[in-house]
Amino acid sequence: MTRRLLLLPAALLCLAATPAPKAAPAKPVAKTPAAAAFDAQNPQSLMDLLGSAGAKVQTNRRDGDSVFVTVTSTAANFSLQFAGCNAQGRACQAALFDSLMDGGAPTLGQINGFNQTSVFCRIYQDKVGKPHAIYAALLVKSDTRDSALTHLAAWQGCLGEARDFLRDPVAYLANAA
Repeated sequence: MTRRLLLLPAALLCLAATPAPKAAPAKPVAKTPAAAAFDAQNPQSLMDLLGSAGAKVQTNRRDGDSVFVTVTSTAANFSLQFAGCNAQGRACQAALFDSLMDGGAPTLGQINGFNQTSVFCRIYQDKVGKPHAIYAALLVKSDTRDSALTHLAAWQGCLGEARDFLRDPVAYLANAA
């Protein structure tokens, strides 16, 4: 028995002296489903992004190469038109954000002045004279979720600019660069 107990420390010393077994190669980290599935040219990806931010999003209709989406949120209600889409309503080439704006009845000259001062935002009057803010984005295969978030931030900025303009077109244009 004593002899066996003496062999135990010797065996442990031998084990400690042997090199550690090589670890199995690490498996590649899988992309998260959201990152792997994001496709800026697929309307569903932007719809999912808006939905995850709390907006109610629904596809209204398709017409030719366009997909129409309605967005309702606490920040704004607006429509999205995806254009240049394939027959499955994907591989879209552009998105047009459009919001009917409250307040103000600027003249066409004032709207033209706004459009000349804004880099990415435009205002137009619809057939009944109501002002709309619009923002257009080209969609390319290399766009990412972050690109889409940048477009959404630009759209929010556009809505803010349009509201400021409609509140007081004269003062806005007097301070415009």
